[in-house]
Amino acid sequence: MFETIWFLLWGVLWAVYFVLDGFDLGIGTLMPFLAKNDYEKRVMYNAGGPFWDGNEVWLLSAGGVTFAAFPQAYATMFSGLYSALMLLLFALILRGVSFEFRGKVESETWRKIWDTCQVLGSFLPALLLGVAFANLFHGLPINEAHVNTGGLFDLLNPYGLLGGVFFVAMFCLHGALWLSIRARGELQARAAATAAKLWPAVLVLVLAFLAYTFVNTKLFGNYFKNPHLFLILVAAVAGLVMSRVYLAQGHYWKAWGGSAVFIACVAMFGVVGLFPSILISTLNPLWSLTIHNAASSQLTLKIMLGVALVFVPLVIAYQTWSLMTFSKAINSEHDLEY
Repeated sequence: MFETIWFLLWGVLWAVYFVLDGFDLGIGTLMPFLAKNDYEKRVMYNAGGPFWDGNEVWLLSAGGVTFAAFPQAYATMFSGLYSALMLLLFALILRGVSFEFRGKVESETWRKIWDTCQVLGSFLPALLLGVAFANLFHGLPINEAHVNTGGLFDLLNPYGLLGGVFFVAMFCLHGALWLSIRARGELQARAAATAAKLWPAVLVLVLAFLAYTFVNTKLFGNYFKNPHLFLILVAAVAGLVMSRVYLAQGHYWKAWGGSAVFIACVAMFGVVGLFPSILISTLNPLWSLTIHNAASSQLTLKIMLGVALVFVPLVIAYQTWSLMTFSKAINSEHDLEY
């Protein structure tokens, strides 16, 4: 029972991370296409600036849960995907530093350097996360000793790359909607128009990803065994449609909420489809890591659950307060911190 609870909690942590850091990553990726001058770049920095570090707490939590609840899966995942994870880490570091360093020197060259770091530090994590999770859904070449025998370039298969492109587009849509909430004037109009243009691309990509998932993985197995689980996909479709309807009406908060539902349900669709596996072996299904052969002891899982029930609600409360407090419209230079 505890293994199942922690597996679902693991999925929820990833889903929340994608929803929260997704708009940061999307804004950074869109900067070269939306910002026409330095003031608009600063608005884009400030649209995500107060939230990026808090959002990444969920990434650390997801990694920590993997280590504590499923240590064997952690060992296989983080050693086998070491190169990809290091690229992800360095990209996130560059992005974080760019927020703090960009305004420290009055130099156009200096600002361009950190703007480049912001864009790369946003685009690469979105791409790498999509590639990584697509490969988790498909499976990895894990041998009998639970060692991933593949390398970085093995991840760059058609299905993995489709997942990467899908994640980038999904986060860009999410980021454009968030920028529509916080920006004003021409930048807000530009962000809303970009979101409207991105929406059909996301729709095509999610349909292509689902079709490829159907023929390339066994993720749909759990859904055909338990048809009520298709409600997750129904909720994802509803969220995506809701984002477009409210965007057309100019209700940007509601549109962003629909996008958040879509992202969360996409993540949970994959996690529920994996169950009870965590890492699928493409070499031999018997060598896969599941919630049973990769989990910590029952006592460890029980103690951790008690801790999580105390601290996760506190983090959720803080994030909610942060979003409500710092999501006010940016109207002038006086509202800019970065």
